[in-house]
Amino acid sequence: MIKIENLTKRFDDFTALDGLNLHVKQGSIYGMVGVNGAGKTTAIKHLAGVYKQDIGEVCIDNTPVYDNIQIKARVGYIPDELYFFPFYTLKMQHKFMRRMYAQTWNEERYTKMLGLMGLDPKRRLGKFSKGMQKQAAFIFAMSVMPDVLLLDEPIDGLDPLVRKVVFELIIEDVAQRGLTVLISSHNLKEMDGICDAVGIIKGGRMGIERDLDDLKADVHKIQVAFAPEKTQDVEKYQGIELLHRETRGAVELLVVRGKHDEVEAKIKALQPLLYDHLPLTLEEVFVYENLH
Repeated sequence: MIKIENLTKRFDDFTALDGLNLHVKQGSIYGMVGVNGAGKTTAIKHLAGVYKQDIGEVCIDNTPVYDNIQIKARVGYIPDELYFFPFYTLKMQHKFMRRMYAQTWNEERYTKMLGLMGLDPKRRLGKFSKGMQKQAAFIFAMSVMPDVLLLDEPIDGLDPLVRKVVFELIIEDVAQRGLTVLISSHNLKEMDGICDAVGIIKGGRMGIERDLDDLKADVHKIQVAFAPEKTQDVEKYQGIELLHRETRGAVELLVVRGKHDEVEAKIKALQPLLYDHLPLTLEEVFVYENLH
């Protein structure tokens, strides 16, 4: 559905994207994560047709995005920095959007979401708080019934109740209409609960791109303790790929990459007094992969 191949983008002497590859299946929710400056927003702006690539391919349904009106009409896009027409009220923006997306506009959804958000249609959008502007952006983006939804830091400024309403509607559209969603966010706890796949961008390149369940299946957080004579053995973890090692008194906390059964067998062969496999979050995977 979404395909980015060898995408390179330079701004003067700065290379924002350096051969980025990214693939999102239709009807899935994909989380794109990375530190500030990794290239997440630049990648999304290429998919939205804002930027033209210097090198590489940016396609939706195997069709180039840039300067393609038909593709752009199927894409909903909520940037991190929102912009609305000066002096437009929410009601005026509603009329504009309904006219621009006449063939796909869902007035019933607009009315329902407006009621849930509780926004005043007669108030100027420029007078809204950042959170209220983000609510308005979601109302419009979801009411045009897009095939692809691009979200750049989507939950900044949204209170928990509104986030719940928005994500429930997104998940409903993914299940019922095959909506494809790409989310860039620093809030990995939110993404952990809804994403099917994740891509970790480092320095304008794709570091890891995996289904979320597969990614977690290959990285493990383990708590172990050994008899005193083995605790001092610095060579005992040879052959085990450690991403992180931390000592807490007599207990060691390990983050290890590898197949679960193989990792467990290797560590249990060391005869620990304590072995405990702990749950690992997406946030922890991101931190330890970037530290490694």
